[in-house]
Amino acid sequence: MNDHELIELPNGIRIIHKQISNTKIAHVGIMLDIGSRDETPEEQGIAHFWEHMAFKGTKKRKSFHIINRLDSLGGELNAYTTREKICFYASVLDNHLDKAVELLADITFNSIFPEKEIEKERMVILEEMAMYRDTPEDAIQDDFDELVFHNHPLGSNILGTIDTVNSFKQNDFKEFLKKNLNTERIILSSVGNYSAKKLKRMAEKYLQDIPHKNHTPERNYFTPTSPIVQTIEKPITQAHVALGRTSYSLKDENRIPFFLLINILGGPSMNSRLNLSLREKHGFVYGIDASYTPYIETGSLAIYFATDPKNLKKSLRLIDKEFDLLKKNPLGHMQLHKAKQQLKGQLAMSEENNNAMMLMMAKSILDLNKVPDINELFEKIDQASAEHLMELARQNFNKDEMSQLTFIPK
Repeated sequence: MNDHELIELPNGIRIIHKQISNTKIAHVGIMLDIGSRDETPEEQGIAHFWEHMAFKGTKKRKSFHIINRLDSLGGELNAYTTREKICFYASVLDNHLDKAVELLADITFNSIFPEKEIEKERMVILEEMAMYRDTPEDAIQDDFDELVFHNHPLGSNILGTIDTVNSFKQNDFKEFLKKNLNTERIILSSVGNYSAKKLKRMAEKYLQDIPHKNHTPERNYFTPTSPIVQTIEKPITQAHVALGRTSYSLKDENRIPFFLLINILGGPSMNSRLNLSLREKHGFVYGIDASYTPYIETGSLAIYFATDPKNLKKSLRLIDKEFDLLKKNPLGHMQLHKAKQQLKGQLAMSEENNNAMMLMMAKSILDLNKVPDINELFEKIDQASAEHLMELARQNFNKDEMSQLTFIPK
């Protein structure tokens, strides 16, 4: 992508903007390089709790005024927390861009964490945790991360624990922000039909007075551990399985080829190998997917599916069979060509979503210090050879090196 502009304010906050002409909607967000992996054991869940509390009151707004500010204009205000990022973002008619930038700056940097609102939101988050625990397909993914990243913050539940969520007070949020906020690791990202110059004026108006800060605690890097296999009885009717291991980091040269390999194995399309085998051919599952999530120093490969308990061992054998085929048989020329075209099509379609584009640009700047051009990605995909993919399969698709978590009916 060569059609974006990057600007840096004196306090280190950076602005990334892509101007497009065929829309009346402005998508804008503030992304911070802070996530659940930056929490101590006593702080588990505080990043996500802070994301909630940002909507509950600032120095000049009460909760209702924050919620109503953009909703009354037909816009949307939202936020999310991951293991490495927190993001507040909005979509509005572009003539209301100034209001969106001002509001995002306000909730990000001026939240006051009212005690009454903390108590109410604590109950909301505890209900959110209960909802996930009652949904085995969600619960197993959180529990599986804990298994793979054993005793490391990358494995901690983003929502926290009941004990930690019940413990947070107003000062805990202020101290967490004070300790982790780094203006050089904050991005204001935007996509819409207006100039970067216009966006810069708004950023200077609402963000330039944020004090410069460039010191944050050093992250606890992950060291791989031995695989763990665990089976847990639950009051459910299906067997739910998560299978996987650690893998390549964000900056590893194998990242793009491995993403291609995972797309072939269990990507979102119906013609993935796992879907064709377990669903289409044998009817053992409603759905099965393989995912690859890269982090700063490591990555995570995970396969999820649910099946009738009587078909559990058969399903696992079929997955092993697909592993072996990818390890031993190189893709034919036409197979590889079609797989590359499929992935490139998926990436191109994702660029059609302007909100997703805005979020991707912010994350790319924080993680890679650049926004990759889609043609560069296409080139890396095209460079992947059948032999390279087979070698990646040999390195990663070994069952005895994988952790496995199974929920089985009582």
